[in-house]
Amino acid sequence: MSIGLLDLNDSNLQLWHEDTAVQSPGYALLRGQEYQFGSPARAAARLQPRDINTRYWWQLSTETLQPSLGPARHTGDLAHAHLRQLHQEAKCPSEILLAVSGSMQREQLALLLGIVQQCPFDAVGLINRSVALGSLYARGERLFHLEVQLHQAVISELTRQSHQIELQRTTPLPGCGLLQLQERLVELIAASFVRQTRFDPRRKADSEQQLYDALPDALRTLQTVSETNLEVNGYRARISVHELQAAGKRLFDSARDTMGVLRADDHVITDPLAALLPGLTNLFEQMDVLQEDDIRRALQAHQAQLIQREQALSFVTALPCLDENKMAAPDSTIEAPDTTSSAVNRRPIKELTSQPTHILYQCKARPLIETGTTLGAGYDLYLSNGGWQLRDSGTPAIVNGATYHSGQILACGDTINIGADATDAALLIEVVT
Repeated sequence: MSIGLLDLNDSNLQLWHEDTAVQSPGYALLRGQEYQFGSPARAAARLQPRDINTRYWWQLSTETLQPSLGPARHTGDLAHAHLRQLHQEAKCPSEILLAVSGSMQREQLALLLGIVQQCPFDAVGLINRSVALGSLYARGERLFHLEVQLHQAVISELTRQSHQIELQRTTPLPGCGLLQLQERLVELIAASFVRQTRFDPRRKADSEQQLYDALPDALRTLQTVSETNLEVNGYRARISVHELQAAGKRLFDSARDTMGVLRADDHVITDPLAALLPGLTNLFEQMDVLQEDDIRRALQAHQAQLIQREQALSFVTALPCLDENKMAAPDSTIEAPDTTSSAVNRRPIKELTSQPTHILYQCKARPLIETGTTLGAGYDLYLSNGGWQLRDSGTPAIVNGATYHSGQILACGDTINIGADATDAALLIEVVT
């Protein structure tokens, strides 16, 4: 039976097992004497604020829960209930490999493992999630991972020694968490509503919840255009990337201060959820945005080395590198990474020697349009800050023989098949004049 792979970042916990992928942000909602976790709880956060707890992963402990929330004695009880729900939704893996943030303290790690012992699965590995991700992207001597949790941001500094990536230090950035960033974004958007329509969506809980629910899609749209419309309760306001960039000022300043002056070969990686913040991807020239399932690929690649069944678990903070530019060390027990399909799909645009200018289909080359080139079946190809991506309407697309993932960057030589029955592939090319 396959091992479950659990990524413990409270802004979006993820558990992969066999063909199941579960996502569940760290929200706990009390309904009667029962708890709901994840997206349903988040959808009630503005409607029932007194029945919500979002601090139980950040403040994991056995101290008495203040304020109280139903039968839970402490945050450890909420974490235990959340893990059990994740386990059930992921088809009940008997063993789980854990990836956790370096911001989790030693006492919290010990408590986490104690909680797992009371769950219907065994923990068989414990890895620093920044190290796992860094093993995919390490290129220069130093690598910084910017991670945004619910109540804080975290910067992990990693160094590359020969073929190995190692954790050097972890620095929390207080007041820069996802909830604080959302609050500032909502404040700016609400001001636009008042200015343009005289309607304040924050006056009532239901319209405020609508605004929070609409925020992620609006930010995704603003990754490709400079302005968009946002509708709440029948009122519509126009918002721009420029006016929302002020929301990230505290995070931007803190990140610069923590990293200091970057060297030419330094790199920064950030989780895709954090990359939705307007202005973040322009903060550092050497920044790459991670793919949503990069952590899964890293854990699978290192799984044989990380499993510790016959001994007490140790917190792994160094791993062999698995980036495209260099394979793992020859004496490593890790299988060499694939140089086709997913490995090519993960290649950042900054590492390419050229970008596509045309798409070749049935012997005809069409120029690519930055705002969108229609491909059919509800798909179009557009230029984002990171590079060329597909915008879809739910129809499956196959890139280089593998299913296309949202946010995946495309490059010269990539082939695209649209639709489940598509047989002819379109090819991305560069036309040199």
